[in-house]
Amino acid sequence: MRIFMDTANIDEIRRGAAMGVVDGVTTNPTLVAKEGVEYRDRVLEICDVVDGPISAECVSTTVDALVEEARRVAAWHPNVVVKIPIGEVGLQAIRRVSAEGIKVNTTLVFSANQALLAARAGATYVSPFIGRLQDAGQDGIEVIREIVAILETYHLPTQVLAASIRGPRDVTESALAGAHIATVPPAVLFQMVHHPLTDVGIQRFLADAAKYTPV
Repeated sequence: MRIFMDTANIDEIRRGAAMGVVDGVTTNPTLVAKEGVEYRDRVLEICDVVDGPISAECVSTTVDALVEEARRVAAWHPNVVVKIPIGEVGLQAIRRVSAEGIKVNTTLVFSANQALLAARAGATYVSPFIGRLQDAGQDGIEVIREIVAILETYHLPTQVLAASIRGPRDVTESALAGAHIATVPPAVLFQMVHHPLTDVGIQRFLADAAKYTPV
């Protein structure tokens, strides 16, 4: 399973990329707004750090406007993937822009049916929001499992990108459910590196090593 970072903070992205485990980044206007920078400028900055899919969200609400926005955003950089929310307008736009070779990440997916429709429309990725599903009392991981099964059964090339990750265990469960990608907040990514027993073990090794005279 590939790992994306879900952030627009360039310092956190550089830190994650330095570990050699970050395959892409997902952003949205809310994340970029927190950084106080221009959306396009930050996306291009991210593209310089991570050589992989960089999702940038489109916010237009009519089909023609959404298609034009997707074309404009996709032209920013070859690695840019446009994020388009699921819905009737979104599906029409996905069909049109994917036919032009523009890669689409269909966002705000909460059911297997929505994911199936997005895949049939030509989406490159579908992003089920597992954390928000769990907040609503539903099993987000089971939704991922259903989506993966449907896509595999009908040999659809769309990949499942687990989103709205709340903790390291969500990443594990998403991987076990067959998600192709998990996009994780920086805090979760850095938590994944650590385990209390690892930290104790390192301290013990260092303490023992200090007892010996260097050669």
